[in-house]
Amino acid sequence: MSDIPQYHLVINGESCAPASGEYADVINPATGEVVGSAAMGGAADVDQAVAAARAAFNQREWREMPPAERSRLLYQCAQLVLANAQELIGLEISCSGATLNRASNLDIPAVADLWMNLAEAVKVYPFVEAQSPRPLPEQWHSQVWKEPVGVCGLITAWNFPLLLYSWKVGPALAAGNTIVIKPSEMTPTSSIRLTEILQEVLPPGVLNIVNGDGPSVGDAMTLHPDIDKISFTGSTRVGKIVQTNCATTMKRCTLELGGKGPGIVLPDADLDMVAQGSLWAVYMNAGQACESGTRLLVHEDVYDELLEKLAARSAEVVVGNPADPATGVGPMSTEAHFHKVMGYIETGVAEGARIVCGGEPAEVPGCEGGFYVQPTVLADVTNDMRVAREEIFGPVLAVIRYRTEEEALALANDSDYGLSAGIWTTDLIKAQRLARDLRAGSVWINDWHMMRTDAPFGGYKQSGYGRELGRYSIDSYVETKSVSMSFERVPQKKAMQRIVHTKMA
Repeated sequence: MSDIPQYHLVINGESCAPASGEYADVINPATGEVVGSAAMGGAADVDQAVAAARAAFNQREWREMPPAERSRLLYQCAQLVLANAQELIGLEISCSGATLNRASNLDIPAVADLWMNLAEAVKVYPFVEAQSPRPLPEQWHSQVWKEPVGVCGLITAWNFPLLLYSWKVGPALAAGNTIVIKPSEMTPTSSIRLTEILQEVLPPGVLNIVNGDGPSVGDAMTLHPDIDKISFTGSTRVGKIVQTNCATTMKRCTLELGGKGPGIVLPDADLDMVAQGSLWAVYMNAGQACESGTRLLVHEDVYDELLEKLAARSAEVVVGNPADPATGVGPMSTEAHFHKVMGYIETGVAEGARIVCGGEPAEVPGCEGGFYVQPTVLADVTNDMRVAREEIFGPVLAVIRYRTEEEALALANDSDYGLSAGIWTTDLIKAQRLARDLRAGSVWINDWHMMRTDAPFGGYKQSGYGRELGRYSIDSYVETKSVSMSFERVPQKKAMQRIVHTKMA
């Protein structure tokens, strides 16, 4: 056990042990082996981190940093990510089961790109907007100021630790806030290490990290009277708890929650493109992505042909050790989640769905202790089944037959969620029209996961509210203030004041 690295809290620029002295094992989901020991914080640690963040926020040098200087700092953060990419990728793979392909070709480049994008956005962000003078009822001038909210509590999910960390930390810093972040206690190592790395360029107390579980740390943050804003990514169930807790102190709150993304396949679609793309939509990160395309609505004229292509294409997907560059699909995050996903497959069959391919645990040589599920396609699904209505969060595609476009739109929108949706067709004009009718925050045409770091991302309905990525994310981390100044110096000419002072000369 002495060879297993320890990961501490980071408070006020320093690594430190939790007040409880407790550490928990971090498990590699590919092998079931212990790969780290992470500090488990509690309410006392949250108090200490919030105090450090508040003291840092009270420093004018930080919160009033000129945009050009803040831009340079954000560029430095991006450069540190790239300089430490190899270490961060290794930690991401071992704690979360991310594949080497994904972490190196998607996650790290996207993290650096986001911070660089924010570095440019902050130069032109409207922190101060002047309104034109109003001559009547008297001369006055107004400005609209965008100011940092204050101390931000950021809570990330376990499926994309580094990406979600950067989606929240980047814009919070860009706006001039200070931070206490809680990563998932199941996948904390890459987030803790990145926090340590960023201390090289950030003032003490600006970025603090307190690892721990929801009841111990999450509740302490969402209920804390000196945290001004919470940003949470996770399940809709927990999101409702977060929202309720934030209401006790009227905290600002943004939520990025679950999804059940529908993809509509029109009869004119290129079925080879659909087969490959719709599996990319649901198998990326082994289906453990909130924006996954987990419901495929297929016109009856191409239903059977597409099922054959899905089965053939799915058979070519490599399930394996995520550290192997040949691997396309890695493990479930935990043993408990593995059993949950397998339970959904069993429930789907019991409710009338048919397994086209997969449906069993996957065996990976050398990773016998891992938590793998075969990539699975379920046919003959109806929209009232649990596999069509609930977020499975695994490599399971539910295929639903439809007859008319009106029926397809109704099925697509018949969901508690509204995070992502897609359309597969060669008629791009029709696709644009259908996109208007889809109740989702992101609509993708002839592909999936088309997420840009300069485009907004977020949900309708119970998929949450607020937007992340690009300049749109900065909007969630500022307060808006109106400042007006009168030019009239003669009391007798204050026209509006005559409402009270009726005897003015």
